[in-house]
Order: sequence, then structure tokens, then C-alpha cells
Amino acid sequence: MNPQTLRVGIDVGSARHRVAVGLPDGQLIDEFDIEHHADGFSQFFQRINTHEDRHRLPVSVAMEGHNGWARPLDGQIRRRGWQLYNVNNLKLARYKEIFPAPAKTDTIDARRILELFQLSAHLPVARNALQEIAPTPAVNDKLKRLTRRRKQLVVERVRIVNRLHADLHAISPGLAASTGDVANVWFLNFLTCRDALPELAKLHMKSLLAIPAVGQKYASRIQAWQHHASFAPEVEFVGAMIQQDARRVQALNADIKTLDCSIQATALDSALAQTMLSIPGFGDTSAAELAGEIGTMDRFESEAGLAVYAGMAALDNSSGKKTAARAPRQVNTRAKAAMMVALARHYPQVGASRAYYNKKRAEGKKHNQAVRALGRHLIRVIWALVKSGRKYEDRSKNT
Repeated sequence: MNPQTLRVGIDVGSARHRVAVGLPDGQLIDEFDIEHHADGFSQFFQRINTHEDRHRLPVSVAMEGHNGWARPLDGQIRRRGWQLYNVNNLKLARYKEIFPAPAKTDTIDARRILELFQLSAHLPVARNALQEIAPTPAVNDKLKRLTRRRKQLVVERVRIVNRLHADLHAISPGLAASTGDVANVWFLNFLTCRDALPELAKLHMKSLLAIPAVGQKYASRIQAWQHHASFAPEVEFVGAMIQQDARRVQALNADIKTLDCSIQATALDSALAQTMLSIPGFGDTSAAELAGEIGTMDRFESEAGLAVYAGMAALDNSSGKKTAARAPRQVNTRAKAAMMVALARHYPQVGASRAYYNKKRAEGKKHNQAVRALGRHLIRVIWALVKSGRKYEDRSKNT
């Protein structure tokens, strides 16, 4: 961190942000509020530019909520070439515990951010609370938005499918049993092929075979249900809800498929995603999620930082004769989930990884613990691959 900068602290709110501006010696030279819209942003840059010209110092900005409530102001700051720091809320809370303020207001919080700048050269708890935002390739930012959107749609689909399954059991016992999964394409097409649910019990074989994805096998299952089909009285109004949910799942499937195509095409331009894809078991979605959430390796000082961020490393929590570890709080849960899915597919395909997993299991570790241990090892590999610009090679195939 350059100590000779014009320092700007921003306490981010949903509709208004509080700004404090200070000099390297700690002097507070300006405070003001800006609205979260274009005119407010314009006011912000005009006032900071005035101080920048007057004091002839480069600008460093620290704010809470990078990539959250701070959007799009944080992106505009980065495009101006100013240093941008994200305020780690957990470490800021720790700092406030050590150096409590008399009250909590937006003004006080903005000034506390300036204090972090001032003390960062002398106090680790202050230095660690400010995390410099490294420039991220635009393609990885796009992957981050696409994969997060995909995750949201998948979660929504799971919720609706669970509701659909429960309603089917209540309204027409045995109907859901005709399929192993109510989200199957053929079953959704069957549920939505008529205007009312009771009409499904009257369809003949010719009509069943005309439904997309319903062949002889599934038509026979439907006919077996039709022989003892029954409906609860609530079908008069709940049946319409069931069909609405089925159509919503169909729409979500189409949207997720479209996103998958976009993610796959976008990942072709991401060097980080392509490195991930070279590792056996790392599919299009997992590789894209990791590339999007990591953004750039430049944000980490070492592979150990990446391991903590991806949830593949535990922190030492030993005391006296007690030896223990605890999960870190600074974990990106999306990156961790993507890593765990990829690892579960990876180790059965690679002999060396499978042997490492079996070794950890033999040591008494549970499945997830053994997978995370393998993930910690693979983080070192990924770090080395990215830094050297190479792709993964499974050398165990050559032995």
C-alpha cells in the first residue's frame, strides 16, 4: 500500500453513501454525502478530482460492499485507475472491538475507514481489514455474473420441484410414483399437455405417444397409473397450481440450458477457466464458477490465501495440549461448492488423486474431510499451473 496517497473512505448505503477524504498525515479535509445515482457519482468524482489536483497525490479509495451495494461506483473508480480497497467487514468488526467508537453513524464509519489507512502501516488488524482489489479480466467478471445467475435459477428450480412433488402426492396419490423424478422432461410434458389435471387420466395410448419425450416405456407407466387414478377434491384449484409449477420448471430448464451455452462460449476466452478445464473432473460449470469467483490470482499473495478463499484450508485453533483446527470465515462459499463438486468427479479419474484420497480415508478422515485435503493439495497444483501458464497433465497415466 502506497502511504503517500489521497485517502477516500466510503461508508456504503443502499441509497446514499458517506464519503470522508483525508491526507497521508491523517488530516481530514472533506466530508460529504452522495446519492446512489449518476448525479451523485458525478458529484463524487468532481470533488475528489478537485482534491487530487490541489494536493497532487494519487487516489486510494476504500469502501464496503465491493461488488455488492457499491456497484456500479466501484467499477467507475477502478476504470479511473485509482487504487481500490475492499473493507473486510469481519476484520473491520474486530478492529472496532479493539478500538471502539463512542457511537455508530455513517460519518463515524467513514472516518474509521480513514483510520484503517493511517494505521495499516503499523497495525496488522488494520492492514488486514483493507483488501486491495486487483484488476480482473472482464471475461471472468462476466463468468461470475453468468454462473451466479445459473445458481439462482437452479435453486429456484429445486424449490419448485419439491413443492410440485408434495402437491402431486396430496392431490393424486401414485401419479408422482410413475416417474423417478417429477422434473423429468417427459413427465413435465405430460403434466402440461392438457388444460386440467383430471384430463390426464383419460388419455389414450395414441395421445400419450404424441407427447414429446413420451415413448412406449413411459406411456405404459402412465397407463398403469390411469387404471387406479384418483384425485382429491382440491384438484379443482390446486391442479392449476401444479401445472403452473410444471410450466415454470420447463421455463427454468430452458433458461438454464441457454445460460450453459453462454457460459461454455464465454469460458473459451478465459485463461483461468481453460486451466481449470484441463483438470480431469472439472466440467464447464465448475470451471467457469471458479474462474468467475476467483477472478484473478493477483489478488492472493500466495497459494495459501487461495486455499482459504476456496474453503480448502482450515486455520490452526490449537491451545496448550489441545490440537485443533477451525473453518475460516473468509471463505467464498460459491467457490467452495464448485470445488467440492469438481473434486468429487476428479479423484475417481486420476490415479494419484484417488490414492491420496484413500490415504486420507485410511487415516480416519471422513469423506468430505478427505476431499478437502485433496482440494488443498490441488490448489497448489492450480496455483503452479496458472503462474507457469501450463495445463494439467495426468502423469499417473504414463507410469
